Amino acid sequence: MNSLFAYSKSYQYVFALLFLIPLIGISQYTDVINSNRPGVSVSAYAVGKNVVQAEMGLFYEQRDHTILNTESNIWGTDVSLRYGLLFERLELNYEGTFQDQKITFLNFDLEGKRRDFSRNRLGLKYLIYDPFKNPEANKPNLYSWRANHKFQFKNLLPAVSLYGGANFVLGDNPFYIGEPTISYRGMIATQSRLTPRFVLITNTAYDRISTDDPELSYTISLSHAFRNPKWSVFVEHQGIDSDRYSDLLIRGGIAHLLKENLQFDFNMGASLKNTPTRIFFGIGGSYRMDFHKDSLKPIEDQEADQNGGAIDKKAMKKKKIKKDKKNKGSGAEDVNLGPSKKQLKKLKKAEKKKKKESSEIDF
Repeated sequence: MNSLFAYSKSYQYVFALLFLIPLIGISQYTDVINSNRPGVSVSAYAVGKNVVQAEMGLFYEQRDHTILNTESNIWGTDVSLRYGLLFERLELNYEGTFQDQKITFLNFDLEGKRRDFSRNRLGLKYLIYDPFKNPEANKPNLYSWRANHKFQFKNLLPAVSLYGGANFVLGDNPFYIGEPTISYRGMIATQSRLTPRFVLITNTAYDRISTDDPELSYTISLSHAFRNPKWSVFVEHQGIDSDRYSDLLIRGGIAHLLKENLQFDFNMGASLKNTPTRIFFGIGGSYRMDFHKDSLKPIEDQEADQNGGAIDKKAMKKKKIKKDKKNKGSGAEDVNLGPSKKQLKKLKKAEKKKKKESSEIDF
């Protein structure tokens, strides 16, 4: 078997260290689309109950193999359909990649074509642990803007989800000759918000189970939101190891949130080896149809003060809402940048006032 880390022992130490770093995630359902594009990594979080999301793209790849002495041009499209099923933590998803590959065998001056699904997969993902489940443990620090925006070791605690699914090979697929119609896939996905602007995702998968050539792979993805959070960039590393195919890939790209339910993206990447050499790029978008409704919780099941405590005498007065057209919308990549310095001062002042009022004795 060609080893995934055959190049040098230093790769083993670097990647092993990365795997040992635990990670954390962000909120479950959000008002803004949270897409897995433009990378191939999968978020630990589901899209939310009754949310339908489509993520599609077009790509081109130049693939050359030095040992087989072949050259390939590949055009294709990939699609991911996601649906929040039954629970907030559960997601049903379909992933498909259809590609047209033109191969030139340089030794024989021959050309061939392959056209079919290189990926045709259906699965379920379930969030088993969410470090942000308790909002009380994740309140902003009212006394320090820096404390809310710097890296903290508690942010290494990961959100974790489990995935189980099946691959389907239909008809005479030239990419999977002789493989069974159905094989299986399992995966662990983790997600971490290192700071309000940086999100780290890892996937560790065991694929094509029950075939003669099962595949072990990992993906490490780091995304960053700019000061204008509608723009974000990412860099991603992927490793694949099997008797059938092994590779080390690096890719990066940019995403732009056009509307709360619409995102566009661009990505490009290459392989770190020459058997084969791969250079690829793609464009795509994600669109969400939101039918989500918050579930009501009976008052007897709610904790004390869960609804905000005593009613303020000015609570029924209408508040004037100032609209900022320039910064309308939330951010790409589901990033919450936290309160500003000005907002922190107001929160701090309100907290002091509340403490003072609560300490007064009424007769």
